[in-house]
Amino acid sequence: MAEIQTQQTYPKGLDFEQVWAALMKNEQLLKESRIEYDRQIKDINKRFGDMDNRFGEVVEYMISPNLLDKFNNLGLDFQTASTNFKVRDHKNKIYFEIDVFLQNGDVAMLVEIKTNLSISYINEHINRLEKMRAFADLHGDKRSFLGAVAGIIVPSEVKQYALNNGFYLIEPSGETFNITPPEDESKKW
Repeated sequence: MAEIQTQQTYPKGLDFEQVWAALMKNEQLLKESRIEYDRQIKDINKRFGDMDNRFGEVVEYMISPNLLDKFNNLGLDFQTASTNFKVRDHKNKIYFEIDVFLQNGDVAMLVEIKTNLSISYINEHINRLEKMRAFADLHGDKRSFLGAVAGIIVPSEVKQYALNNGFYLIEPSGETFNITPPEDESKKW
C-alpha cells in the first residue's frame, strides 16, 4: 500500500513552513508600507490645507480694505469694517467668527470669504447669520443684518444659490473685484 504524504514538497526545496513564513513577512511589510503611506498622505493633506488657509488669508487681505468703498458705491453707508470678528457668548452658548464685519448704526453686514466658494459654505453662512440675529436679540441690538459671500472660484450654480438666498456676491474682476447684489432683495436677518 502506498504511503500518503501530508506535506507538499515545493520547488527548490521550499517546504510549507518556509512559504508560510515568507507570506507572513510579506504581509508585515505591506502593513508597514500602508502605515507609512497613510502618514505621508496626512502630511500632504495638512500641507495643502495650510496652503489653502494661507491663500484664503491673502484673499481676505485683498478684498477687505476696499469693501467699505465698494458697498458705499451700492448705497450702503458702512462706516467701520472689522476683520476676524469673533462672538463668544458662553452664557448663551453662541459662538461664531466673521471674516469681515461691516457696520453703521442701522445695518451690519457679515462677509464670508473663501478661496473656492461652495453651497455648503453659503449654508454655513446662513447659520452664522441666524446666530448673529439670536445674539443681537439677546443683547437688545435691533439692527438688520445682511450677508455677503466672496470667492475667487465661484461655480455658476453656487453664484445663483448665493444670489437666490439674498446674499451679495463678491468676485474678482481684473485687478479688483465686483459686488453683485441679490436677485430680488437682500435678505435681512
